[in-house]
Parts: sequence; C-alpha cells; structure tokens
Amino acid sequence: MDFLTPLRATALAASVLMGCVASQAADLVIAMPNWYSGQASANILKVALKKEFGIDADAVEMGTLIAFAGLDSGSVDIHPEVWLPNLDDLVEKYVKGAGTVALSPIGVPAWQGICETRAAEEQGIRDIADLNDPQKTAIFDTDGDGKGEMWIGAPSWSSTAIERIRANSYGYGKTMRLLEMPEEVGMAAVDAAVATGRPIIFGCYAPHTVFKLHDIVRLTEPPYDPAKWKIVLPTEDPQWQEKSSATVGWDTAHYHIAYATSLRERYPQVVKFLDRVDFTPEEATDMSYALQVERQDPYDYAQKWVARNEARVKGWAKP
Repeated sequence: MDFLTPLRATALAASVLMGCVASQAADLVIAMPNWYSGQASANILKVALKKEFGIDADAVEMGTLIAFAGLDSGSVDIHPEVWLPNLDDLVEKYVKGAGTVALSPIGVPAWQGICETRAAEEQGIRDIADLNDPQKTAIFDTDGDGKGEMWIGAPSWSSTAIERIRANSYGYGKTMRLLEMPEEVGMAAVDAAVATGRPIIFGCYAPHTVFKLHDIVRLTEPPYDPAKWKIVLPTEDPQWQEKSSATVGWDTAHYHIAYATSLRERYPQVVKFLDRVDFTPEEATDMSYALQVERQDPYDYAQKWVARNEARVKGWAKP
C-alpha cells in the first residue's frame, strides 16, 4: 500500500541509513511497514529466523519505496508485505527488470475499495455513482463546507494516490473532500462514527480489523477493466493526476513477501523459508486486531505467535 514522494523518500533514506548503520551487528534487515499486519509479520519473520536458523534480523520501519531501493542495493533483505497491484511499478523495475528482488510464490488474498458504515448504506449510498450526487453526499459533511469528507488513506501509501485518481475519474472528487492522514487517525474516526450512529465513508482494504469490529459495507463499482485503469504515480510524473484515469474497481489484490535475490547465495535456507510462509487473511486480521485494538507490542506478539505455531514454522524452515 505504501509509497513515498521523492522529497520524503530522500529524508527517510537518511534516517533508514542511520538505522541500518546502527544495526550492522544484525545478519539481516527486515523492512517494517507502517501498517499493523505488516509490523506483526515483520516481527514474526524476525523471531522465526532467530529461532530456526540462529539468524539475527533487525526490523526497521521504512516506506516501501525506500525498502525496494534497499533490496536493490543490498542494505535491506526482506519486505513482509508487498501489495499488488499497488506496487506493480516497483515489481516491474526491480523484480522483472533489474532482477535484484524476488517475490515469494505464496500471496495473501486481499481486496481494496470504498466502504461505509451501515448507517450510510441505510441512507441510500450503495454504489460508487451515488457519490456524484451532492444531495446524497451531504450526509458526510460534518463541517458545513458543502462537501462530504472521506478518508482515502495514509499520505505515504500508493493506494492513497490511486484513490485520489479514482475520485477524480469517477467525479466525486468534486463532491467529497479527500482526507489523507495516518491509518490510526482514520480508523479512530470510523470508531467514533459507529459509536454515535453517524454515517461515514472511507477507503478500505481487507484483510483488516475494521470488519471484525464493525458492520461495514463495501460500495459496488464497475468491475476492473485494464483498458480503463491507467495509473501514473507521483514518483513517476509531476503531472500524475492529469495523466491518470481509473473509472472501474480495483483489480484483485494480493500481497507477497519480497526479498533480495542476493539471499539465494548468502542464505539459501532463508529463501526456502520465505517461499513457504503462508499467512492467511484471517491471520492478518488477527495480527492487526492485536496491535491496533489490544495495543500489543509487535515483537511481543510475534514471540507468542511463533510459540503457538511452532510446528508450522518448523515446516517453513525444513531443509
């Protein structure tokens, strides 16, 4: 889901470099995303690699653009959640082009779209086309400016830029104010809306904790059509919005572990391990719930997860 603007990427690259220098004693570096399931899975890999192979790995928080550059250069070894089709451009560049990055063959099924609470659905918002009607979107206007509000994702996510493209293409960019903020803030707004019975609409993806917590409805959309899906990201062109168009739903999504292909020579047993990791959507939801709702520490959660799934982890690590 994640990507960074060039300026933000440069700043973060410096901080990641400092973190990697401070972590030189570690055998491997795992890029840790800023969403909950990614933080949990990064730490599960960290704990499992130590337990099964005696390999010390550091989980370092960083954006996916920086992580892929690190995988390419050798300063990063593993990324636990590379979402597709969001990051197709990075896969094209580093996996298919440079050949410095590989994706595990087992992906976690996922989907993306626009969701609302049942209170919004009951007031007639059911299809994406309903958002072009200002009389209907008035139920989402909380500040009286004549536009409804919609959280579309964190500022650093690639999906956020794509949701802005979709809003402009469908037309509801004119009736809705598109909000970018950290996921924790966006989900807190959903919690508050549900608690007060207020309609709310937001960008969504699954697996995610929100479907475990609340009665959430996904808006219907035209099915994905590659001929109607032209995405140019901000990292590719400063005129990305003008050059993009997407008037259909997202393609079927999934995410994979990515790793530097140099691991095949340095740690071939780790590559076999990563290629066997098979998290399920239900487990990803549980991971997010543990970290987001129960406020469990990612590393502590990972230690307990690996202990509970000892036989399965050993199966991933078999010669």
